[in-house]
Amino acid sequence: MKEIAIYPGTFDPITNGHIDIIERAATIFNKVIIGVAEETYKECLFTLSERVELVKEGTKHIPNVHVEPFSGLAVNYVLEKDSSVMIRGLRAVSDFEYELQIALANRTLSEEVETIFLIPQSKYLYLSSSLVKQIISTGGSIKEYVPRSISDKMAAKFKEKQ
Repeated sequence: MKEIAIYPGTFDPITNGHIDIIERAATIFNKVIIGVAEETYKECLFTLSERVELVKEGTKHIPNVHVEPFSGLAVNYVLEKDSSVMIRGLRAVSDFEYELQIALANRTLSEEVETIFLIPQSKYLYLSSSLVKQIISTGGSIKEYVPRSISDKMAAKFKEKQ
């Protein structure tokens, strides 16, 4: 069993699909570090510190998970954490194409880092943070897609923005 795996992402917000991937990784690795990315090419609803707190809240039931922010390239972050494993989730063919491109680029940056793809339960195959934000922004319920406490915080955030 490998010691440490890194699961980097924006997690804006963390969804039940993300949590499913984290739970799977936590059964394979002694420690899973969730790296919440500071730099993002997406417009985030939550600040970096809010996203870190939401991920901690969503994963508090998994004892071998640690959550922290990171900055810079994910592949460098993996190496800084004395790991050689990056976890990524795959939902659909479109994810595969994008994730393969990133994994191959990461391999050119560091041959030491291996990307491992995990697939969530089928009920989460369509689920994304973007979809969750779209549903809640139009008044829909997201309680099936994120932990309840996160759903409540998202509702408050959208109310605050209006």
